[in-house]
Amino acid sequence: MTESVIPLLIVFAAATLYRVSGSEQLAGFAVLGGAMMAFWDNVLWLMASQFYWEKESGNLDLYIIAPISKMSILLGMSLGSIINTSIRALLIFLLATFVLRVPVSMADPLAVLLVFVLTLTALYGLGMLMSSLYMLYGRGAYQLNEVFSEPVYLLSGLYFPTIGRYSPFPAIIQFLVSLIPLTFGIDGLRRTIILGEGLEQVMLHIYVLLALTVVLIPLAWRVLIFMENLGRREGRLSLRWM
Repeated sequence: MTESVIPLLIVFAAATLYRVSGSEQLAGFAVLGGAMMAFWDNVLWLMASQFYWEKESGNLDLYIIAPISKMSILLGMSLGSIINTSIRALLIFLLATFVLRVPVSMADPLAVLLVFVLTLTALYGLGMLMSSLYMLYGRGAYQLNEVFSEPVYLLSGLYFPTIGRYSPFPAIIQFLVSLIPLTFGIDGLRRTIILGEGLEQVMLHIYVLLALTVVLIPLAWRVLIFMENLGRREGRLSLRWM
Protein backbone atom coordinates (compact mmCIF):
# COMPACT_ATOMS: atom_id res chain seq x y z
CA MET A 1 0.00 0.00 0.00
CA THR A 2 2.72 2.45 1.01
CA GLU A 3 4.64 1.63 -2.20
CA SER A 4 1.82 3.32 -4.14
CA VAL A 5 0.58 5.95 -1.69
CA ILE A 6 3.95 7.57 -0.93
CA PRO A 7 4.89 8.17 -4.61
CA LEU A 8 1.40 9.56 -5.22
CA LEU A 9 1.72 12.02 -2.33
CA ILE A 10 5.14 13.13 -3.59
CA VAL A 11 3.77 13.52 -7.12
CA PHE A 12 0.80 15.62 -5.97
CA ALA A 13 3.01 17.82 -3.77
CA ALA A 14 5.68 18.44 -6.42
CA ALA A 15 3.24 18.90 -9.30
CA THR A 16 1.09 21.32 -7.30
CA LEU A 17 4.16 23.33 -6.32
CA TYR A 18 5.33 23.58 -9.94
CA ARG A 19 1.85 24.49 -11.13
CA VAL A 20 1.46 27.26 -8.55
CA SER A 21 4.83 28.67 -9.61
CA GLY A 22 3.66 28.71 -13.23
CA SER A 23 5.71 25.74 -14.47
CA GLU A 24 3.00 23.61 -16.07
CA GLN A 25 5.53 21.55 -18.01
CA LEU A 26 7.52 20.74 -14.88
CA ALA A 27 4.30 19.50 -13.26
CA GLY A 28 4.12 16.84 -15.96
CA PHE A 29 7.78 16.02 -15.37
CA ALA A 30 7.04 15.46 -11.67
CA VAL A 31 4.17 13.09 -12.45
CA LEU A 32 6.37 10.92 -14.64
CA GLY A 33 9.18 11.00 -12.08
CA GLY A 34 6.81 9.86 -9.36
CA ALA A 35 5.69 6.91 -11.45
CA MET A 36 9.30 5.87 -12.10
CA MET A 37 10.04 6.18 -8.38
CA ALA A 38 8.31 2.83 -7.91
CA PHE A 39 11.00 1.12 -10.00
CA TRP A 40 13.91 2.55 -8.02
CA ASP A 41 12.27 1.54 -4.72
CA ASN A 42 11.72 -1.95 -6.11
CA VAL A 43 15.32 -2.25 -7.28
CA LEU A 44 16.72 -0.96 -4.00
CA TRP A 45 14.55 -2.70 -1.41
CA LEU A 46 13.68 -5.93 -3.22
CA MET A 47 16.04 -6.68 -6.09
CA ALA A 48 19.32 -5.47 -4.58
CA SER A 49 18.49 -6.76 -1.10
CA GLN A 50 17.10 -10.16 -2.08
CA PHE A 51 20.17 -12.27 -1.29
CA TYR A 52 20.70 -10.25 1.90
CA TRP A 53 17.16 -11.00 3.11
CA GLU A 54 17.58 -14.67 2.18
CA LYS A 55 20.81 -14.78 4.16
CA GLU A 56 19.13 -13.14 7.16
CA SER A 57 16.33 -15.72 7.05
CA GLY A 58 18.77 -18.61 6.65
CA ASN A 59 17.64 -19.54 3.14
CA LEU A 60 20.70 -18.47 1.15
CA ASP A 61 22.18 -21.96 1.48
CA LEU A 62 19.28 -23.30 -0.57
CA TYR A 63 20.11 -20.88 -3.39
CA ILE A 64 23.78 -21.86 -3.27
CA ILE A 65 23.22 -25.62 -3.49
CA ALA A 66 20.47 -25.34 -6.13
CA PRO A 67 21.67 -26.91 -9.44
CA ILE A 68 20.95 -23.76 -11.44
CA SER A 69 22.80 -20.58 -12.28
CA LYS A 70 22.51 -17.88 -9.64
CA MET A 71 22.30 -15.36 -12.48
CA SER A 72 19.15 -17.08 -13.74
CA ILE A 73 17.63 -16.58 -10.28
CA LEU A 74 18.37 -12.86 -10.47
CA LEU A 75 17.02 -12.66 -14.02
CA GLY A 76 13.81 -14.38 -12.92
CA MET A 77 13.40 -12.03 -9.97
CA SER A 78 14.02 -9.07 -12.27
CA LEU A 79 11.34 -10.15 -14.73
CA GLY A 80 8.76 -10.69 -12.00
CA SER A 81 9.60 -7.38 -10.36
CA ILE A 82 9.38 -5.50 -13.67
CA ILE A 83 5.91 -6.86 -14.43
CA ASN A 84 4.58 -6.19 -10.93
CA THR A 85 6.09 -2.73 -10.61
CA SER A 86 5.09 -1.68 -14.15
CA ILE A 87 1.43 -2.18 -13.24
CA ARG A 88 1.82 -0.06 -10.10
CA ALA A 89 3.78 2.66 -11.92
CA LEU A 90 1.19 2.80 -14.71
CA LEU A 91 -1.63 3.20 -12.20
CA ILE A 92 0.27 6.00 -10.43
CA PHE A 93 0.89 7.79 -13.72
CA LEU A 94 -2.69 7.45 -14.98
CA LEU A 95 -4.25 8.51 -11.67
CA ALA A 96 -1.93 11.50 -11.24
CA THR A 97 -2.39 12.53 -14.88
CA PHE A 98 -6.18 12.35 -14.57
CA VAL A 99 -6.45 14.15 -11.22
CA LEU A 100 -3.87 16.84 -11.98
CA ARG A 101 -4.88 17.14 -15.65
CA VAL A 102 -1.31 16.96 -16.86
CA PRO A 103 -0.98 17.40 -20.65
CA VAL A 104 0.46 14.35 -22.43
CA SER A 105 1.92 14.55 -25.94
CA MET A 106 3.03 11.10 -27.08
CA ALA A 107 3.96 11.50 -30.75
CA ASP A 108 6.11 8.36 -31.14
CA PRO A 109 4.96 5.29 -29.13
CA LEU A 110 7.89 3.26 -30.49
CA ALA A 111 10.37 5.73 -29.00
CA VAL A 112 8.52 5.61 -25.66
CA LEU A 113 8.59 1.81 -25.61
CA LEU A 114 12.25 1.60 -26.59
CA VAL A 115 13.39 4.11 -23.97
CA PHE A 116 11.21 2.45 -21.31
CA VAL A 117 12.51 -1.07 -22.01
CA LEU A 118 16.15 0.03 -22.10
CA THR A 119 15.68 2.03 -18.89
CA LEU A 120 14.34 -0.98 -17.02
CA THR A 121 16.97 -3.30 -18.49
CA ALA A 122 19.81 -1.03 -17.37
CA LEU A 123 18.18 -0.27 -14.01
CA TYR A 124 17.60 -3.91 -13.10
CA GLY A 125 21.10 -4.69 -14.33
CA LEU A 126 22.24 -2.27 -11.63
CA GLY A 127 19.94 -4.08 -9.20
CA MET A 128 21.54 -7.43 -10.03
CA LEU A 129 24.99 -5.92 -9.51
CA MET A 130 23.98 -4.53 -6.12
CA SER A 131 22.41 -7.85 -5.15
CA SER A 132 25.69 -9.60 -5.91
CA LEU A 133 27.63 -7.09 -3.80
CA TYR A 134 25.16 -7.30 -0.92
CA MET A 135 25.37 -11.10 -0.76
CA LEU A 136 28.20 -11.24 1.76
CA TYR A 137 27.29 -8.26 3.89
CA GLY A 138 25.01 -8.03 6.88
CA ARG A 139 23.16 -4.99 8.11
CA GLY A 140 25.55 -2.77 6.18
CA ALA A 141 23.49 -3.56 3.07
CA TYR A 142 20.35 -2.18 4.71
CA GLN A 143 22.23 0.95 5.76
CA LEU A 144 23.55 1.41 2.21
CA ASN A 145 19.98 1.33 0.94
CA GLU A 146 19.11 4.13 3.32
CA VAL A 147 22.09 6.12 2.03
CA PHE A 148 21.30 5.56 -1.66
CA SER A 149 17.54 6.14 -1.54
CA GLU A 150 17.05 9.91 -1.29
CA PRO A 151 20.21 11.05 -3.14
CA VAL A 152 19.17 9.01 -6.18
CA TYR A 153 15.66 10.49 -5.96
CA LEU A 154 17.25 13.92 -6.17
CA LEU A 155 20.10 13.35 -8.63
CA SER A 156 18.38 11.04 -11.12
CA GLY A 157 15.66 13.56 -11.88
CA LEU A 158 12.65 12.06 -10.12
CA TYR A 159 11.72 15.46 -8.67
CA PHE A 160 12.96 17.72 -11.48
CA PRO A 161 15.16 17.39 -14.59
CA THR A 162 18.83 16.99 -13.72
CA ILE A 163 20.26 16.85 -17.25
CA GLY A 164 19.60 19.02 -20.28
CA ARG A 165 18.39 22.60 -20.50
CA TYR A 166 16.10 22.38 -17.47
CA SER A 167 18.87 21.11 -15.16
CA PRO A 168 20.13 23.40 -12.37
CA PHE A 169 23.38 21.41 -12.11
CA PRO A 170 26.73 22.20 -13.76
CA ALA A 171 28.02 20.01 -16.60
CA ILE A 172 30.27 17.86 -14.40
CA ILE A 173 27.39 16.95 -12.08
CA GLN A 174 25.18 16.18 -15.07
CA PHE A 175 27.85 13.84 -16.40
CA LEU A 176 28.18 12.00 -13.09
CA VAL A 177 24.43 11.57 -12.57
CA SER A 178 24.20 10.20 -16.11
CA LEU A 179 25.85 7.04 -14.77
CA ILE A 180 22.58 6.30 -12.95
CA PRO A 181 20.30 4.47 -15.45
CA LEU A 182 17.24 6.33 -14.19
CA THR A 183 18.68 9.70 -15.20
CA PHE A 184 18.69 9.26 -18.97
CA GLY A 185 15.67 6.96 -18.75
CA ILE A 186 13.42 9.50 -17.04
CA ASP A 187 14.67 12.32 -19.25
CA GLY A 188 14.00 10.26 -22.37
CA LEU A 189 10.50 9.36 -21.21
CA ARG A 190 9.74 12.99 -20.40
CA ARG A 191 10.86 14.05 -23.84
CA THR A 192 8.76 11.40 -25.61
CA ILE A 193 5.65 11.46 -23.37
CA ILE A 194 5.42 15.08 -22.19
CA LEU A 195 7.31 17.07 -24.85
CA GLY A 196 6.19 14.93 -27.79
CA GLU A 197 9.67 14.28 -29.20
CA GLY A 198 10.38 11.36 -31.52
CA LEU A 199 13.02 8.68 -31.91
CA GLU A 200 15.60 10.95 -33.53
CA GLN A 201 15.55 13.38 -30.60
CA VAL A 202 16.24 10.66 -28.00
CA MET A 203 18.91 8.64 -29.83
CA LEU A 204 21.54 9.83 -27.34
CA HIS A 205 19.39 8.49 -24.50
CA ILE A 206 19.03 5.16 -26.29
CA TYR A 207 22.79 4.86 -26.88
CA VAL A 208 23.61 5.69 -23.25
CA LEU A 209 21.02 3.27 -21.85
CA LEU A 210 22.20 0.55 -24.22
CA ALA A 211 25.81 1.12 -23.13
CA LEU A 212 24.82 0.95 -19.46
CA THR A 213 22.94 -2.30 -20.10
CA VAL A 214 25.90 -3.86 -21.91
CA VAL A 215 28.20 -2.91 -19.02
CA LEU A 216 26.00 -3.58 -15.97
CA ILE A 217 24.56 -7.03 -16.72
CA PRO A 218 27.88 -8.77 -17.59
CA LEU A 219 29.51 -6.95 -14.66
CA ALA A 220 26.76 -8.23 -12.34
CA TRP A 221 27.40 -11.78 -13.57
CA ARG A 222 31.16 -11.54 -12.95
CA VAL A 223 30.72 -9.94 -9.53
CA LEU A 224 28.17 -12.60 -8.55
CA ILE A 225 30.63 -15.39 -9.38
CA PHE A 226 33.45 -13.60 -7.54
CA MET A 227 31.39 -12.91 -4.42
CA GLU A 228 30.01 -16.45 -4.33
CA ASN A 229 33.51 -17.95 -4.57
CA LEU A 230 34.80 -15.51 -1.96
CA GLY A 231 31.93 -16.39 0.35
CA ARG A 232 32.61 -20.11 -0.05
CA ARG A 233 36.29 -19.65 0.81
CA GLU A 234 35.65 -17.44 3.83
CA GLY A 235 32.49 -19.19 5.02
CA ARG A 236 30.39 -16.02 4.87
CA LEU A 237 27.39 -17.29 2.94
CA SER A 238 25.59 -18.67 5.99
CA LEU A 239 24.13 -16.55 8.76
CA ARG A 240 26.02 -16.93 12.01
CA TRP A 241 24.29 -15.85 15.18
CA MET A 242 26.71 -14.28 17.63
